[in-house]
Amino acid sequence: MTASPLTTGAPSAAPDLVTPTRGPVIVGRSRGASSRLRALDGLRLLAALMVAAYHYGGRGGEIARAWGDSPAHQFPTAAPLFAYGCLGVQIFFVISGFVICLSGWGRTLRAFVASRVSRLYPAYWAAILLITAVFALPWVAYKALPPSEVLTNLTMLQQPLGAPRVLGVCWTLWAEMRFYALFALCVVLPGATRGRVVLFCAGWTLAAALAQAAHEPFLDTVLMPEYAPFFIGGIGLYLLHRYGARDPIAWATVLVSWLIGQHYAVAGLWHAPSATAFSYRSTAGIIAVVTVGFVLVGAVALGKLRWANWRWLTVAGALTYPFYLVHEHLGWVVVRALHLGVGLPSYATLPLTVGLMLLLAWLLHRFVERPVTPRLKRAIDPR
Repeated sequence: MTASPLTTGAPSAAPDLVTPTRGPVIVGRSRGASSRLRALDGLRLLAALMVAAYHYGGRGGEIARAWGDSPAHQFPTAAPLFAYGCLGVQIFFVISGFVICLSGWGRTLRAFVASRVSRLYPAYWAAILLITAVFALPWVAYKALPPSEVLTNLTMLQQPLGAPRVLGVCWTLWAEMRFYALFALCVVLPGATRGRVVLFCAGWTLAAALAQAAHEPFLDTVLMPEYAPFFIGGIGLYLLHRYGARDPIAWATVLVSWLIGQHYAVAGLWHAPSATAFSYRSTAGIIAVVTVGFVLVGAVALGKLRWANWRWLTVAGALTYPFYLVHEHLGWVVVRALHLGVGLPSYATLPLTVGLMLLLAWLLHRFVERPVTPRLKRAIDPR
């Protein structure tokens, strides 16, 4: 997989993590109570930090120019661990499956579309324009894209259109958009029910396997065989959250998704030890990270992390998406300025860069997302 996760799923905005106030009893809470899943906010930020560690110290490419040397030389002990950070994307996708099922349940199609568009686009537009402006500065050693390609990137459809990307991580947003479309058409439009969601998970799993066997590019694009099990696994975990731990079909959904997901993760990220490769990930290590991701989201689903209810986790969840968008490319600029310009050692430059990117994420959240998101949402769905 290329150096881009989470995004991961790409992380969505924090308000989706409030549990429903009506419907079946949620594990660990009384009927009618409303409770925020703050631990899931924390997991999203953790996944974003994994991806940042990968981008800053777990791979080669452009980041080597920022360090002036290979990150493997800058972090000889940590770089082999940072290489696993790209799996934060798979964890994002599991979280996204959980959150989208939660937020889409009981909503109209228009409300669902308004929620997704208003969550994704404001910070994304700001990140596109900000990174383009910074890269256009004469003293910045990275080339900005031409105006036409920047404008194309504002649609978030640059990847299928074949346009160059302003954001390396935007490939994960394209995967998220396809998941939203499938879920909206198959579940939200007819109305979410347990049976319909189970049928969606089973049908998508089988269809994705057939698409893999058919080697048909269009089916691969629509059904995303390599990412589908992570989204589906997250949906299965939400069913456990909504209907309780005694749901064998939900458990089967999660188990099958984990089995298929670890296969794709190993197939995409493992290679034989090679002196020419930047890093090496073991099969056991890849499976372990994927498993931990499923287990942690499952612990949230089953109420095992209710104790992690600190308010600062809500802020962490709100910062995750804008941090994910800006950390890679603007991180190159900051690393270069601090390490090569100021002369800070690498182990001081890395946490300071992460801290500055989190500060920038807070500014984007405070001055872009908070004012623009509700206005955009009301414009799409005045109700």
